[in-house]
Amino acid sequence: MKRRRVMAGSSQKRQKKSKRDADVPPLTSSSSGRLTKDIQCSICLDVFTNPVTTSCGHNFCKTCLNKCWDNSQTCSCPYCKEKFEHRPDLKINTTLRELVVYYKNKSPEKKPEVMCDVCEDRKLKALKSCLVCQSSYCETHLEPHLRVAGLQKHKLINPVRNLEDYICQKHERPLELFCKDDQMCVCLSCTEGEHKNHNTVPLEEMIQDTQHMIQDRIKKIQDIKHSAEIRKRNSEKEKAARVELFTDLIRSIERCQTELLEMMEEKQKALEKQEEELIEELEQEITELKMRNTELEQLSHTEDHLHLLQIYSSLCSSRNTRNWSEISVKTDESLETLRRALTQLQDTLLKKFTQTDLKRMQQYAVDVTLDPDTAHPYLILSDDGKQVRHGDILQKVPYKPERFDRFLNVLGKEGFSSGRFYFEVQVKGKTDWTLGVARESVNRKDVIQLSPNNGYWTVALRNGNEYGAFAGPDVFLSLRVKPQRVGVFVDYEEGLVSFYDVESSSHIYSFTAQSFTEKLYPYFSPYPNNGGKNSTPLIITPVKYNK
Repeated sequence: MKRRRVMAGSSQKRQKKSKRDADVPPLTSSSSGRLTKDIQCSICLDVFTNPVTTSCGHNFCKTCLNKCWDNSQTCSCPYCKEKFEHRPDLKINTTLRELVVYYKNKSPEKKPEVMCDVCEDRKLKALKSCLVCQSSYCETHLEPHLRVAGLQKHKLINPVRNLEDYICQKHERPLELFCKDDQMCVCLSCTEGEHKNHNTVPLEEMIQDTQHMIQDRIKKIQDIKHSAEIRKRNSEKEKAARVELFTDLIRSIERCQTELLEMMEEKQKALEKQEEELIEELEQEITELKMRNTELEQLSHTEDHLHLLQIYSSLCSSRNTRNWSEISVKTDESLETLRRALTQLQDTLLKKFTQTDLKRMQQYAVDVTLDPDTAHPYLILSDDGKQVRHGDILQKVPYKPERFDRFLNVLGKEGFSSGRFYFEVQVKGKTDWTLGVARESVNRKDVIQLSPNNGYWTVALRNGNEYGAFAGPDVFLSLRVKPQRVGVFVDYEEGLVSFYDVESSSHIYSFTAQSFTEKLYPYFSPYPNNGGKNSTPLIITPVKYNK
């Protein structure tokens, strides 16, 4: 009897809804009344939601038409009854949908209030809707559902007009479960049939999970926006620092150029003065020599040879002329001075630029600690996880898939999958070492070559004075100063891994235009101790900002 009452109630409810919906005007704007009829679904008598068009040219809501065909043996147009041999693949009519959206925005409909189905004379606003009774009740008529034991088990929800949408059309029972396998709402009877072995949960639980997912995604959006704001602020600071740096460099260049030009001008004037003085002296000596020559020619006609020799000797001794074969205008010294000045300027500007760049990178310093689960059995780690050296005894350590078995390697505990990070390592006293970063999925059990293709971005020292980068092929590095402390900087998004000599503020090497797709970990290899010659440990040191 109860089931029949429910079904009868459902039928009456649908009749009430059809009559009530037929009396509701389509849109409030009289100017768009005729058009509104063209954007209404003939099944639900409401404005289209995701409209689709059949081959016969009639339009319906996609959901309404699918429900209509789901409950029918054949597929036909609900409006003109034209039958389709095969169920059409429904595509959204985008033009009609845009038209619907336009008119909804232009003339938005007010959501109608849900009225009590029991009130007779003056309808009151419903407080709750019952999915079992399929009726909505005002505060007065809801009272039995709050008092009578049998009615208290009924499913009450916030008042809605389309109660049939919350009822299983097959079993006439409330849709109070959600099937995760088929992603649809089902009733309790559905779980005894086609959804028997499916993963179903109470609808309230699914709603809560969905709300949590929404909150998580909202938080994620907020985190992304916050990160974007921080990145934007840092970018602006970095941009300002770069502008200031280049402004200082330009001023330094202009000042040095001015000083060099002044020096060159002074040098040129000094050379010109020297040349003028030499020319004047040469011309004077030429005049004197011509006079002597004239006198000698006159004396050559006399026969008094003794007198001639005396006069000639006096002429020759009257003036000591300069040995002009040893005199030259030396411009090489000026050119060399200029060359030294230009070299000094270049070195000064390069050092200043590198110092500023290193200061900027040191702002992204992270606290790196060595991960013992990745360390080769021959490696000895300090208790604080900041030092690593090669020992002579193979230690007994548990097998770990992440442990290096072939190379004397160890990684940092924390990996990085975005942003920038920087750390420094003391290499003083060592003859061999390798430093850098490695991706999470590197092969840790076989013999492989260090290279970016194999997931390693590293530089190394061999034999005490041979520096190189394992860039695949290897790159030999010529360093002016032997690094005592090496800084490693990574910009994940830019695909950059750079190495610096911290104490001399000089650049060692950079891997550029790399593509990172997984976590990167700090990488360390102290190399064999070589009979005690290379026994000094690699030490992760706190970052001291250069001033």
